[in-house]
This record gives sequence, C-alpha cells and structure tokens, in this order.
Amino acid sequence: QLNEGRHLKKRPTEFRVDRVLQPFDAAKFNFTKVGQEEVLFQFENGGGDDSFFVESSPISVADRAPNVVAINVSPIEYGHVLLIPRVLDRLPQRIDQESFLLALHMAAEAASPYFRLGYNSLGAFATINHLHFQAYYLTVPFPVEKAATKRIFLAEGTMNSGVKVSKLMNYPVRGLVFEGGNSLSDLANVVSSACIWLQDNNVPYNVLISDCGKKIFLFPQCYAEKQALGEVSQELLDTQVNPAVWEISGHIVLKRRSDYEEASEASAWRLLAEVSLSEERFEEVKAYIFDAAGLVQSDEEEVSEDEDATYTPVSIAPPAVAEGCLVLQ
Repeated sequence: QLNEGRHLKKRPTEFRVDRVLQPFDAAKFNFTKVGQEEVLFQFENGGGDDSFFVESSPISVADRAPNVVAINVSPIEYGHVLLIPRVLDRLPQRIDQESFLLALHMAAEAASPYFRLGYNSLGAFATINHLHFQAYYLTVPFPVEKAATKRIFLAEGTMNSGVKVSKLMNYPVRGLVFEGGNSLSDLANVVSSACIWLQDNNVPYNVLISDCGKKIFLFPQCYAEKQALGEVSQELLDTQVNPAVWEISGHIVLKRRSDYEEASEASAWRLLAEVSLSEERFEEVKAYIFDAAGLVQSDEEEVSEDEDATYTPVSIAPPAVAEGCLVLQ
C-alpha cells in the first residue's frame, strides 16, 4: 500500500529503542492526552453470555480504569483503531495475561476474519510507551495467514490447555503460530507467557491476532538491533519502512511512490528477511519461551500441516467494509 507522508504525520517515538521494557513516563505522549473526539467507546466484560452495546453510559473509575477503543490518527486501513487496556492506569507497553485476553475477546466480538489485532513491543516499532493494541479491517488474507506451517508436537502432559503450536515455513520471518485451546483464556495464558519471557529478556517481538482470536502469530525480531549496528543496507533504510506487525504479516505500507511502483515479492522478502532471527537464535528463543509457557516438545517427528498452507475465511455476512480504501493526507 502507498501512504505518502504517513511517517511525517505520525506521533514521534520518544523513548529508547534498545530496551523492550521501560517505565511509563507521564511527561511524554500517552493515551490519557488524546482528545475526547478520538475516543470511540469503552470495551468491558458484561458478565453474561450475550454481547450488547450501551449507547450512553457513565464511565466509573471507582473500581478499575476503563478499557477504551480510540481512533488511530494515522490510519493505514478501514476502521483502524487502538485498544487501550485500563487507560487511566498508565501501563507501559508490556503484555500481561489480562490485557492479552482482552485483545482476544475483542477479536472474538468483532466476529470477522477480516478484523485483526496487532501488537508491537518497544524495540519492535511500537511508537508510544503506553499499553495498546492496534486493529483494522482488511478484506483479503494476509500473506502470513497463507504461509505453510509445521506442527510442533507437544508431550502428553503439557497438552491440558489444548493449544496447538506450529512454526512458519518458507516465510521470510521466522515465527510461531498458536491456535486452538480449550478456551480463549487457555490460549491467552500460553501466548502471554511466551510474550512475558521475551520482554523480560529484552527480545523485541510482534504479535498478530487472527481468525477471530483463534490463531496467533508470534514473531521475535531484531531489525532495530541490526539497524543500530549498521547491518541494514542503506537501500532498505531509505525506504523509511519500519517493519512492525502489519509489515511482517505481509501488509507493507510504503512511504515513497517510487518504492510502491517498483514493489515486488522479492523486494518485500529482502526487507522482511532482515527482521528475522537466525535459525540458531530462533531455536534458542523457542526453547526458552516453551519453558516459560509450560510447553514440552515431544520427541515425535514434526510433520507438515498441509491444511495450514491455505487460509479460508469462515462464512460470514458481507462485511461493512469498503472494497477500496483511499488514504488521503
């Protein structure tokens, strides 16, 4: 996608990019400073089995700060919003089980395979150190959703959650895929445990929440580190593309018309290959996050999951999404 000038309009990054965990700084931009016109609604657990919308309701912060959904002032697609857990608690950009489960509930409530949520850690191109997820509609499958995967079999005693784990195959960024689970909570527990290990050990990462919250892609990455070490080519740096969750998933937003006109699968692959951990480092990190999530890999041979090589959206009513979305600056 061509979105000229977006990098000039975005809110600037105001923190170090070499530390995944940094304390919240109230003096810097955060989501308590957004205008009321940017806030769309509050998103909370209603306590029952049915979903409902209350058009006008007072927000009480006596017991806990509200979860809010706000517009993204620099959108890249239809319905681009931010989910901000417990906004008034001023949480830094750091995943925990509760916030991750909230994001899965939002994906489930949207009930559309075209609605995905994404998360960028600090050091993986989050631009604001205030806990938030991004989300938008895109009426085509992301390339990563169509990528082949290989199932990682788990030892019998570690499968109580029902979560299946696979790794991406023949994709430029190495990553893990988590899906299934006996409940959204089980899936959230496993993936958030992996994320917590990554952030506690200063490994930048990105997360894509797909398939109405039932499939999650986790990408440890190292692009900013390579950038700091001068290991990224000037040609890639000149594109000013920061490979965050959307770019890694295959929806690449280009800032210059020349890059857009010359875009190809090969150019996208060159960019994303710089994001990925090496095979050796990826396997090392995988072992650590398996341990953190209470997963034990079985000695059984891994096999390819042919059915995972294609992405088939579930049958839904036609979405209220414009087929064409022109971004004007």
